[in-house]
This record gives sequence, C-alpha cells and structure tokens, in this order.
Amino acid sequence: MKARRFLAVVLAVTLLLFSLGVGAWWLVWQRSPLQLQQQQLSPPRSARFVPRDAALSLYLLTDAEQPLAYARAVAPPRQRRQAREAVAQLRDGAFAAAGLDYSGELASWLGPETGLWVLADQAGSPGGWVLALSSRDADGARRFLQRFWQTRSLAGTELQVSSYRGMGLISGRGALLGREPVPLATALIDDDLVLLASGRGALEQALDVSQIDELNQAADPLLQRRLGQLQQGVALLVARPDALQAWLGGGGLALPGRGVVAALRPEGPELVLDGWLESSAAAADGAPAPPSGSGARGAALLEALHGPATAVALLQDPAQWPEDWQALLQPLLLRAGDPGPVPALVLAGAGGPVLWRQGEGGWLLGTTPGQPQPAELAPRLQDLGLVPAPLDLDGHPVQVWTRLQVGAGQRHKGPAAEQLAVALGAASTEQGGWTWWSDALEPLAQQHRGRAQATALLARFDALALPQAPLQWVLARQPAQELLQHWSGWRILAALAGQSVVEPVQGLALGLQSEPDGLRWRVRIDYGS
Repeated sequence: MKARRFLAVVLAVTLLLFSLGVGAWWLVWQRSPLQLQQQQLSPPRSARFVPRDAALSLYLLTDAEQPLAYARAVAPPRQRRQAREAVAQLRDGAFAAAGLDYSGELASWLGPETGLWVLADQAGSPGGWVLALSSRDADGARRFLQRFWQTRSLAGTELQVSSYRGMGLISGRGALLGREPVPLATALIDDDLVLLASGRGALEQALDVSQIDELNQAADPLLQRRLGQLQQGVALLVARPDALQAWLGGGGLALPGRGVVAALRPEGPELVLDGWLESSAAAADGAPAPPSGSGARGAALLEALHGPATAVALLQDPAQWPEDWQALLQPLLLRAGDPGPVPALVLAGAGGPVLWRQGEGGWLLGTTPGQPQPAELAPRLQDLGLVPAPLDLDGHPVQVWTRLQVGAGQRHKGPAAEQLAVALGAASTEQGGWTWWSDALEPLAQQHRGRAQATALLARFDALALPQAPLQWVLARQPAQELLQHWSGWRILAALAGQSVVEPVQGLALGLQSEPDGLRWRVRIDYGS
C-alpha cells in the first residue's frame, strides 16, 4: 500500500514538473523573437480606414522592438550588436521621415501595429498620407496626442478642435520633426488608435471609408483571399503598380499587372517577400503557363550545369512568353553587361527549359537539343556577319560562328592595327543531352569536363520552392548588390537607415509564375554571413 502511495506521489510530481516545463517553454516561445517566422497574417485593424483606391499602403504587424530582437537572435555572435543597431537605425529613420521621434514620442506606448497609406492626386503624384499608430494601453495614445499638440501649440500653431462622424478631430498647421509647418490633423479611435494625417481632408476620407465596407481595404474580398494564400508575414504591402514604378522604382523589372499584394516574413538570416500581381483578364489569359513536366526538366538542366557562376536563371519556354513577359528578359541580359545579339536570338526561338549562366568567363545558355534549330538561326547570324565553322575542343565537336575584324585586340597604333583578326561571336556544343551556347570556349570546355558546380548558388532554386515558375533567377553576392543598388526603393531604405543596407546582402533569388487569378512572385534576400 505504501509503495503504491509513493509511486502515485512520484507520478503526480513528475506530471506537475512536466506541465510546468511545457508551460515555461510555451511562455518563452511566445516571447521569443524567432516566433516572427511563423506569425500568421490577419487583416490589419487600420485597414478599415484605408480607401481601396489608395496608391500605396504599408502595415507593420508587430511592435517596433521585435525586429531588433530578431536581427540580434539570428546574427552571428560577433555581429549581433551591429545587426540590432542597423535595424534600429532603419526603424528610427522611418519614423523620423514621418516627422516623429521614436525614442522620445513613441517607444513608451506604441503597440503591435503601425499602418501608413498614401493617397494619389489626379495627376498620379502623392496627394496625402495617413499614419495609424496603435497603443499598448488606453492612456498611451491619449498622452501622445496631448504632448504632440501641446508642443506645437507652444510653437505658435493655431489649433482647431471639431467633430466629424462622431469623432473628435484636432487640426492645424504644425511642424513635424525638423520640418516646415504643414497642415496636420489627428483623431483618436477607441482610445488606442491614433490617426495622424497630412491635413483634415485626408483624415476625413479615412473616417468616411471606415463607415462603408465597400470602400475600405478591411472588407476587400480580394485582400482577404490573398491574406489566406500568403498565410504568414510581419509586414504587408498593398499598392498599385504605377505607384511602385513612379515612387519606388522597379530596378528594370517592369512586372505586368494592375495591383500588388505582398507580405514580408523573416526566415533565419533571410527575408522573404511573397506576393501577387493582380492581372487583368487579358494579362491572365496571356501569361505563360508552365508546360507539363517543366519542374523535372528544369531540375535536370540545373543538375547538368558545371563551372563557377555569379548568376543563374532558369526559364520555361521563353519563346512562348507574351510581349509583357519578354520585357522581363532585358534586365536578365543587362546583368551580363553587353552580351551581344546572340542570346536574344536563342531565347526567342527556344522551347522547353532554358538555363542562363553568367560568370567571369562569359555567358552560357543551356537548351533542349534542337531548341532552336541551327537552320533557323543561320539567316539571322549571317545578317550579323557571323560565319559558321566546325571546331574540335578537347576532342569534342563544337560549332562556332566568327567574324573578321580589323585590328581586333591591337593596343598599338600603326600598321599592326590594320591586321585582320578572327572574333568569336558564338559557339555551341552538345553535352549531357543538352545544347550549350556561349560567347567563349572555356564555359563549353567546363561543361565537357564536368568537374565543379556552383552548389551554394543552385541551392537557392530549391529555397524558392517555385519549381513550375517560368522565371527563376538567383544571384550571388556581387550581382545581387548591384541589382539592388539600381532599385530606387533600396536607396530609400539606405536614406532612412543613414547607412548602406546593401553591403550585408549575400545573395538574392527571384521567382515568378502565373496562376489562374494573378501572377505569383517571391523574392528571397540572403543576409547570411
């Protein structure tokens, strides 16, 4: 009997300790910044005040301290302080651009959601803006408004207190942080949400649409469907493509569509931007559909690639792409500097998977044999002054196209400069069941030797998890940084942070594929060391 009682006590204590351990682990996990990786998307509360025709709206769905803690948690031990400070500077710079001092005005009360939306005028330029700030408690928002207007009142601002749709409004011409006096208006919603707008008109529009579900984003069925499809994220972007192109720039990637919905989520040392381009019916009908078995064939082509690479792109049936999608090939070719006309000719006639590799030795294209047929290219190559000829390369047959140039490669003036030289325009060979094209012989020799692969770079294709995408593009550190530097949106981030935000980037991957109701795209930015 005593033994049974003792065993019962031991079992009870064990269960109690186990329950306490599980409970403690759950509490620690709930407070862990790593939980941002699994944060579920939900309609932002402030979306109720955002017009559906707003040019751009951006929501941060976590408090402003969590990203700092996350950056520190995933950074290498020696870089944790620098990572945290870099994110803090970006956060403080973003609020300073809105005219607010985060440390002095917001840190003590700012809650788990911040929203910003920009309204466009009739000419398409930024017409007004509204900033939504949630509060952790009922008093924080009220204290902020009191200090906000008290400071500006002491500076000589004349305030107007009025009521609109049952809400108390305060408006006047005030100076934000380091700015000239401008029209400002504020409203307090339910004691824990502050709306700060660039004038009474923008604020009244926000209050108007909050009363009519057909006009605000919170009740937009398309946005709700996209949130369900994206599932996870710590930030949400909703924008018109013309606004992105005019204000943020596209870095040469003029993606087709009439609207953008995207979510940002962290994943280890990477940032993943997952989104949709809402296409019109015509654009959806004309978007390239992935051919049957394209994922397996593309993976086989990647497996056949050898030699070092700084950028690799996998394309599906580029010859069948509509005109809007053909424009996406231009930035790809421009990454190679001046590759000449041959790659464009091959891409225009290639069916099935096509692999584009850029490295120090020149460009390399891999295609299905007979895609395109050499006979189809012959007239175009002849028009370019290229003459075909066979060549033996380490015991392997190679077809080359060359032209004669006067003084090619001559550095000195004089009679030697008038000598004729043969310049290689393109070369092609068969290897591993694929046809390989290049502007140099060494990339083709690397394919035949088959010794080295850009393993780390090719692994980013698996991380994209879009095997059927008509366009997948991965870049190593240097070309990724060069691409981002040409994007004006990235320069805006650098201005907000007060320092370069491109140097920590170690790589980039981009995928784009058509869906029945839009264009799915995904960008992964690698910050790993």
